[in-house]
Amino acid sequence: MVKPKLLLLSDLFGDNPEWIKYYIKILAPQFDVKYYDVLKIAEIGSLKNEAEIHNRFLDGGIEKAVNNLLNYEKEKVVILGFSIGGTIAWKASLSGLRTTYLFAVSSTRLRYETKSPDCAVKLYFGENDLNKPSSKWFLDLDLENIILNNQGHQLYMNQNTASLICDDILKYVTVN
Repeated sequence: MVKPKLLLLSDLFGDNPEWIKYYIKILAPQFDVKYYDVLKIAEIGSLKNEAEIHNRFLDGGIEKAVNNLLNYEKEKVVILGFSIGGTIAWKASLSGLRTTYLFAVSSTRLRYETKSPDCAVKLYFGENDLNKPSSKWFLDLDLENIILNNQGHQLYMNQNTASLICDDILKYVTVN
């Protein structure tokens, strides 16, 4: 049996962070996992200043990453995106990426979106993330979401949170 393809899209800092291994370890037995450093697919390069990286994404980097992802991926995919990676996944899915499931964690820029992709979507945010979308936004777009108590923006770096998200992915993708 062929495993479904799962794309992991990094957060703003890209690279190959230690925390991504939590997800790969749990998900790799059930999926063909491919990790994308969003800095690379956005052709931003390695910068250390968070504000500068953020500005580069807003100044064409998101669109570049979306276009590159559309060129790289032609088959059906499941996506797990972290922060800006979830936003890139969302926009790529709206632009024709063949996404069956989209899981996005701390993707706060989604609060500006007015249309959701044509796939199953589940979003995760920390209760203490000041930039998470409003309750009205979730209702308006009819989106399933989990708000994790006492968590901030980088909740995805926590091993317990990774386990919870991975359990959800395994439940949704293998059952449906």
